[in-house]
Amino acid sequence: MNNVDISNIKAVAFDIDGTLYRAWKFNLRIFPYFIFHSFFFLKYGLVRNIMHRTAATPEFVKLQASHMAKKLNCSQEEAQQRLEKIVYKGLEKYFVNIKPCRGSVEFIKELKANGYKIGLLSDFPPEQKGSIWGVKEICDVVLGSEEAGALKPDSTPFLKLAKEFNLPPEQILYVGNNHKYDIEGAHNIGMKTAWLILPHSGWFGKKSKIADFTFWHYGQISNLFFNNTNKEKYSDSKSD
Repeated sequence: MNNVDISNIKAVAFDIDGTLYRAWKFNLRIFPYFIFHSFFFLKYGLVRNIMHRTAATPEFVKLQASHMAKKLNCSQEEAQQRLEKIVYKGLEKYFVNIKPCRGSVEFIKELKANGYKIGLLSDFPPEQKGSIWGVKEICDVVLGSEEAGALKPDSTPFLKLAKEFNLPPEQILYVGNNHKYDIEGAHNIGMKTAWLILPHSGWFGKKSKIADFTFWHYGQISNLFFNNTNKEKYSDSKSD
């Protein structure tokens, strides 16, 4: 569906990883680091799958560390220390030179200039990405789902986002690249959704049954709001 009515939209919120930058570029950058810590990251992936299915809890950090401790056969304290060192702090430096998707930052700034509230909701701490190409400073809401107590697609972080915006969900458009976590999660509480896919998927007509808008470069979603008045900012999806 690409017939989304934006007349009632008051805020636009974005996932970060894979949405404001292409995940494959980041994955290439961290590949040597991943290989060096491959055993840890494989166990971490299993734990995150568990956490994605776990109901919201104020003890999210402790529960995640507890699962990691079992996978690594170590104490919970050691597991938490390794999570902090390898994942949260260890990955920070790899974001420094990652470039955003072409037109993404310009689109967000244009939204802000036209009176829309702007938000970020990520399954990883947004502060891990620094200033997020200057976007963070113009956001009305910046939220990590871990601090809300549950990972997407649980409704808790999306409801917290709406509460922070002080808006009903139906007045919020959520933009994300992961269909299960971003699109289904936001859709399930009544938000409008925009699904960012890879260019080749768009060229072959990939569609979603529930996303209100599917796009593969930011010129398309900009056109939805602004009729592409600044086309040069958004063109050439191949660069993404």
